[in-house]
Amino acid sequence: MEPSKALQWVQQLVDPFLPLIIAIVFVVAVLTTMHYLLLRKQSHLSSEQKLPRQVSMLVLTIIGAVIIAMSLPVSESTRNQVIALIGVLISGVIAFSSTTIVGNLMAGIVLRVNRPFKVGDFVKVDGYSGRVAEMGLLDTEIQTESRELIAFSNTLMVNSPVTVTRASGAIVSVDVSLGYDIHHSVIEKYLLQAADNANLTEPFVQVIGLGDFSVSYRVSGLLLEVKSLLSARSRLHKAVLDSLHNADIEIVSPGFINQRPQPDGLKMMAKSPVENSEKVNSNGHSENSDDSKMPSPEDVIFDKAEHAEQHENNKALLVQEIAEIDVQISESSGEQKDKLKQRKANLELQLSTLVEQNNANPSE
Repeated sequence: MEPSKALQWVQQLVDPFLPLIIAIVFVVAVLTTMHYLLLRKQSHLSSEQKLPRQVSMLVLTIIGAVIIAMSLPVSESTRNQVIALIGVLISGVIAFSSTTIVGNLMAGIVLRVNRPFKVGDFVKVDGYSGRVAEMGLLDTEIQTESRELIAFSNTLMVNSPVTVTRASGAIVSVDVSLGYDIHHSVIEKYLLQAADNANLTEPFVQVIGLGDFSVSYRVSGLLLEVKSLLSARSRLHKAVLDSLHNADIEIVSPGFINQRPQPDGLKMMAKSPVENSEKVNSNGHSENSDDSKMPSPEDVIFDKAEHAEQHENNKALLVQEIAEIDVQISESSGEQKDKLKQRKANLELQLSTLVEQNNANPSE
């Protein structure tokens, strides 16, 4: 075969596939470039920040598949059938996975748009309470008061009522039953004193029930530092015991005497080793007690949630500082501009290291 004829034969063989080859090269080049710009180059981004970029990559991939299908060297009817097959496959994936992966993914998007809570918040859902330790694309992880980690699907978080403790403060309450022989104004005085000793603000007392043998009271107060919620509840219980017992008020209903007969005049209450209840400091510990040497329960129970919240806060501060330096760089020149660029590079290195450390220990 002559060289010219051979070249013509090769050209005739390649020409029908030339649009397909060009389309494949173009789509691969675009997807590779976008992946580098959206994901790989932005490895310091959190999962919440990566979500819209990942969705964009998915849409671009689908568009690329359609472009390649339109470039196939087949008849127009066959080409339309291939495109329709791609649509059917995508619809099938969404239809069969709507209650699992896709459903959780859509719910994850809803949680990030509405933002009913964030990492570190106290929440209660489906009978479980704790602090949010992680918000993933498919599930949300909560660290309970027993230090366990429970993963809830995002569909459950969207479809179930979620109680969120406000960051501006939480109401801490204690219920106590006392006899009818003491006037409620006297009880209110000592319960308010207990709330004050427990370092709560704006305390108030309610009568919540009139039983057969006792009156039920509830003392409440506002806790501004919600991270110490567990400690505050314990402090309020202790303060109520000390305040009432020091006032010679017995915390027991008359029915208790009927069940366990006691000598006349015996009162079932513990005597405080001091005359007055000790005032707690701002950290929630007694100022003159060995309790100040003990670690806070929240430090042990919610360690991962606390670490996750601190990580998110540190990352947000670094991102904000980098954005501010970008503005300064655009407005400066010369040596000052070079110093700002060096400062930006150092902050980006810190941000990348922070993300890598968090990704290296996701379950600690």
